[in-house]
Amino acid sequence: AASRRAKMAAAGERVAGAAPAGYTALAVKFGARQRSPHYLLVKEHQVREGADTAHPPRRTLFVLNVPPYCSPDALSGLFARCGRVQSVDICDKPGTGEKKEKLTSKFFNRKTVTGFQVAYVVFRKRAGVQAAKALSQEGPLLISTESHPVKTGISKWIASYAASVVDREELKAEVDAYMQDYDKKIAEEEAKAAKEEGVPDEEGWVKVTRKGRKPGLPRTEAANLRVLEREKQKKARKELLNFYAWQHRETKREHIAQLRKKFEEDKQRIALMRAQRKFRPY
Repeated sequence: AASRRAKMAAAGERVAGAAPAGYTALAVKFGARQRSPHYLLVKEHQVREGADTAHPPRRTLFVLNVPPYCSPDALSGLFARCGRVQSVDICDKPGTGEKKEKLTSKFFNRKTVTGFQVAYVVFRKRAGVQAAKALSQEGPLLISTESHPVKTGISKWIASYAASVVDREELKAEVDAYMQDYDKKIAEEEAKAAKEEGVPDEEGWVKVTRKGRKPGLPRTEAANLRVLEREKQKKARKELLNFYAWQHRETKREHIAQLRKKFEEDKQRIALMRAQRKFRPY
């Protein structure tokens, strides 16, 4: 047992030493029964001052190689020993927090996590980042503990199924609120268009805005441009299909011409062999 622990420690040192430049390897295990550790690659998140307001520099820990079963709560519990964690963002790939879309719906923003991801762990104080990097000197950290268990297997499936059951009243309230905001936005756009109707722009052009026969379908200049663009794309696709059909006919015609040419050459060769009495069909 002692030799096994020594071998595992030596392997951990090799992996930690093989971490990319600027990163620190942290050994983690899903549970106490797991033998082989998994390694998270961490470093201090460095960006220009004010470039990423969601992940402030010197207080944000950038984490690579985050497994799919590691949730924001699990990461928060994992690094809680380093200091108070303000927020944890898990993303598919690195990027600024400002570009991350805000989840506005409880029912229509569900996304299945596949593969390994990256995470941004924001601490309340700067010392939390340095303390997290110093965890490489300790043994493997546990992601799922008795106080903060991570659901897997049947318990996870049960929780996922329970979360998939939609409360009709909540769904109706969310849809009604969304439609109210949408109607308000459309009304503001129509009011703005009516206010700008007949007013020339800087170059003296007047934007003509009119509505079609169907209510709710404004026939503005922008809408007309979108229709023309769609028609242009349809025409381009049709021309492309016609080109491919023409090319196919040309290829077939050339193939038939080659067959005829070969047939005539074979006829001449057979006639020559008959004349020389060398033709043996069997």
